Amino acid sequence: MRLDKYIAHTGIASRKEAAKAAKSGLVTLNGAPVRDLSVHIDENTANVTYCGKKVNWTKYVYVMLNKPAGYISSTEKSDRTVMCLLPPEFSKTDMFPCGRLDIDTVGLLLITNDGPLAHELLSPRHHAEKTYFYRCSPGIGEAEAEKICGGVDIGGYVTKPAKLRRDGETAGYITLTEGKFHQIKRTFEAVGSSITYLRRVEFGGISIDESLSEGDWRYLTDDEINKLRENCNSR
Repeated sequence: MRLDKYIAHTGIASRKEAAKAAKSGLVTLNGAPVRDLSVHIDENTANVTYCGKKVNWTKYVYVMLNKPAGYISSTEKSDRTVMCLLPPEFSKTDMFPCGRLDIDTVGLLLITNDGPLAHELLSPRHHAEKTYFYRCSPGIGEAEAEKICGGVDIGGYVTKPAKLRRDGETAGYITLTEGKFHQIKRTFEAVGSSITYLRRVEFGGISIDESLSEGDWRYLTDDEINKLRENCNSR
């Protein structure tokens, strides 16, 4: 990998910024200053510093975001996308939201640059489960719950069977293995109710970190990353 690409991939600086720093002797490779960043390096063994800081390179980055309402799951340049909730250096990487949450839906959102894993998690053939806490009005009874669990027509499409655990008539948890546009809202409308609050609490085998306030994020642990991969391999 070229050294300038290596630095830019970590999000610590753009290629242009790195080239400028290199000209001032502020980029080192294995202890020696490097002024030509077109040099190719072994990204797995190289020891690189940028402006005195060690550059920690990993091929893939995985972030858990507790998405607040009012933000769209997109990489478009806007002050209302989920990417704006991450540090500025992430804008210099190829990171993207793995799947989408509606603008008024909150909770667990995975953001990564691991395209192959994201594809597997979102692929219909793997059926990665997604669990949401919901509130609805009016409430639903056993009859409506059974309809939802069996699959309902949401306008020319019959949903796949879902899991639903009611916590009274107006709240509970619903687990899906697909993600049609506004699927949960349209599902509840099909049985005569409306969603008033929706929060994703689990995705692909990992759960939301309850210590994260809405708008906060953290890197996934190795155990969580392994759970995502196992979720794909087991299906």
